[in-house]
Amino acid sequence: METKTIDTPTETPQATTTIEARFTGHVRTALGTHRLEYTFEGDTLREFLEAFFDEYDVRDLVMARREADATTRGWVKAESLPGTWRKNPEGDQTRAYARVLVNGVFNESLAGLDTELQDGDRVALVYPFLFCL
Repeated sequence: METKTIDTPTETPQATTTIEARFTGHVRTALGTHRLEYTFEGDTLREFLEAFFDEYDVRDLVMARREADATTRGWVKAESLPGTWRKNPEGDQTRAYARVLVNGVFNESLAGLDTELQDGDRVALVYPFLFCL
């Protein structure tokens, strides 16, 4: 009897990236810390955020689910501002006043959520406390 060997593709494990995650305001309060080292599979800001939000329930503190959550009354329209202004597309936006920074730079000034991350990069999830009198 002849034996057949079937080649099955072996999954190559995806590379991991270790970053320093920092938090302010409401995110810091929810997590109970202002920083932690975080390792995730992949190398983009989007992959980091997906993994992080799956583990820590702070997605709604940072990310807008719809355009209305990303803006607030009184903000001027980008078309009326001088110079070049960038905005993440709907679905990739942060809540009004919340921001995501990579090494101190707003993600929309980089490649948005497709910004590539390297070991040792700093990613900050910022959602400050606001007080109105």
